Parts: sequence; structure tokens; C-alpha cells
Amino acid sequence: MKLLFDQNLSRHLVARLSDVFPNSTHVLALALDTAADNEIWSYAGQHGYTIVSKDSDFRQLAFLLGPPPKAVWLRLGNATTNDIAEVLRERRDLIAEFGTTENESLLILTRLTSEPG
Repeated sequence: MKLLFDQNLSRHLVARLSDVFPNSTHVLALALDTAADNEIWSYAGQHGYTIVSKDSDFRQLAFLLGPPPKAVWLRLGNATTNDIAEVLRERRDLIAEFGTTENESLLILTRLTSEPG
């Protein structure tokens, strides 16, 4: 499964996760960093990407338009790039399974463990 990381996520995730999500990319690498969400949605659908974002707009597009593409919505609050990479790495089996479903268009991921305090 190849992921397309949205502008609100670090472009460094591509390299950090290349062993578990090969052929993934960032919107910046595709000159889509200033594109509207519906343009990114269309590109991802045409090129077999699953969008990964912290932006709730992709949640709305997933419900409105359905797959393809699919979207992974990260509901992690303030999270570092390392936190995001860890969640995606640890949930890779769930993400892969989501990728095989025909009718599901949205996967919501939250933190793996509760935060102290």
C-alpha cells in the first residue's frame, strides 16, 4: 500500500516509513502542496494512493465521495513526526487490511497508549 502524506505532515515520513510503506510520497514531491483537497483526492484516486492527513476535510470527502481513494485520518492532537511514524508503523497491519476493503473509505487512527497526566 502506498501512502500520500498531506501538507500538514512532515515530508520526512516518506523516508522513515519506506520499509513498511514503499512507494509512498508527500504532496510536496508531487507539486500538490498548494492544491485543494479535492484535487489531492482526485490525484490519489487516479494513482492508487491512500491519503494520510490530520485534516478533517479528507474525512468529509471520504464520506461524500467514497473510495477510491481511501483516507487515513490521524486524530493524534499535537504529535511529533516520530509519534506519527510510530503510530503508522505499529498500525501497518490494520492499514493494510483497510486497503483491501472495497467499500470503506476512511480509517481513523488515534494514539496507541493514553498520555500521562
